[in-house]
Amino acid sequence: MSDKIDFKIREREMLHNRVCRILRRAIIKGDFKPGERLVQTEPAELIGVSRMPIREALRQLESEELVILEPHKGAIVRSLEIKDIKEIYELRSILEPLALRKSMENFNQQDLSFLTYLYKTMKGTDSEEEYIEMNANFHHFLSSKCESPRLLGFIETVSRGFSQDTPQLISGQIKKSNKEHSNILNAILNNEKAKAESYLSEHIDRTGQQLVELMQNENLNI
Repeated sequence: MSDKIDFKIREREMLHNRVCRILRRAIIKGDFKPGERLVQTEPAELIGVSRMPIREALRQLESEELVILEPHKGAIVRSLEIKDIKEIYELRSILEPLALRKSMENFNQQDLSFLTYLYKTMKGTDSEEEYIEMNANFHHFLSSKCESPRLLGFIETVSRGFSQDTPQLISGQIKKSNKEHSNILNAILNNEKAKAESYLSEHIDRTGQQLVELMQNENLNI
């Protein structure tokens, strides 16, 4: 019985995450315009889900400052500006490499094997959905052993979900990320802390720059 309950919880969480990604991408790409009101029934019909995962996703997007929730009125899309993206990726490029250095002091062989598994799964999958999930897990695990709750809290606050969606926003992102992830992983396996930090920082910087270029070129939501 307990296994069945756990399974349902995971399925619900997976649905919420998928819905959140769909809405986040639509906001970033400008399909939903700043100031536009999202009533739960409308995106629920568009995506083909009930209102519950829509409600949960909108709460997540509110924490990411992409929408403003108004009681009994739905959500209003906030304006997403270039300076916001630049600041997010600048901070990520500083905080996440610091967390990685601290984590490397605590990684054991099992942790290294798990990181290798995540990388190989990303490199070998043809599923964009699986890639996004493994990419999020890979980045999360790089910081997971840093034993600094405040630092992890800052990273979670700053990230705001954007890193999960770049494979579906930036052309060629998966191929570029696989190469950069390989450099990061090899530096970790060789216990080269400075290289691992540098490779991760460069990876985050490059992604941020390309996301900014995408928004500027297509005049998305700015």
